[in-house]
Amino acid sequence: MPTFAASPDAPQSVVVSSIDTVVSRDGTRIAFERIGTGMPVIVVDAALCRRGLGPSGALAELLAPHFTVITYDRRGRGASGDKPPYAIEREIEDIAALIDKAGGTAYLAGTSSGAVLALDASNRLSGVRKLAIYEPPLILDASHPSTEQHWARIGAAVGAQDRGAAVNEFLRMVGVPTFFVRLMRLSPMWSKLKAMAHTLPYDGILLGDLQHGRPLPAQRWSSVTAPTLVMAGSKSAEWMRRGNRALSLALPKARYRLLEGQTHNVKPKGLAPVLLAFLAADDGFDRY
Repeated sequence: MPTFAASPDAPQSVVVSSIDTVVSRDGTRIAFERIGTGMPVIVVDAALCRRGLGPSGALAELLAPHFTVITYDRRGRGASGDKPPYAIEREIEDIAALIDKAGGTAYLAGTSSGAVLALDASNRLSGVRKLAIYEPPLILDASHPSTEQHWARIGAAVGAQDRGAAVNEFLRMVGVPTFFVRLMRLSPMWSKLKAMAHTLPYDGILLGDLQHGRPLPAQRWSSVTAPTLVMAGSKSAEWMRRGNRALSLALPKARYRLLEGQTHNVKPKGLAPVLLAFLAADDGFDRY
């Protein structure tokens, strides 16, 4: 079992990254990459992100002097396989397989819908020692419209095999300006996003009733006993900050941290120092 002896003030030499696969309980192969040394940290990506596309790679490099950082392609994305029908339990089993591969215990760090998946995994798996989550998009009151119709249109577009329409609807839902979406359509990024569009309904299932303006279903995570850091950006919308504050109060052992200057698209350089301090502390909260 891996041991952790480093601190942010005493970096170790970074081990060169290696790419491997692990077999999940249903036989699906999950591709992952390891970099660094020390206690394992598994990074759980948000919608339309994977290894090499999104912030997880840059975050892994910043954490690697202190931890063994595992980034992976969630099922259906990148080099990972998939087996329908989708169920949240299958994604939790994917994380369980990664934890087993890492030696039986790990820290989890998730963003956006990946934060919800990390929460669900922590609720079910005994090997999660600490949990750090950034802005699960919780709509708990009427201050922001429900996303239910957006997710329905995304599902219909995927069902019609119109991946471009699915990506377009998702970007519209999360507030990307139309002008930028048009520019993205002309860039190589668009084909990469479309390659993962069929997994968008997975994130919709993960979020479920968490975006319908109803109170937080705290019982969903009542078994999350690992020290948990819930983070939000100071420049994010008030509904996002309010939802994350409510989440931190509902979890058995959690604290809330506002990251100055950050939005929902958190920068790895803004997130990494906070993660390092939390994960390196004896109980997770020594430095807060």
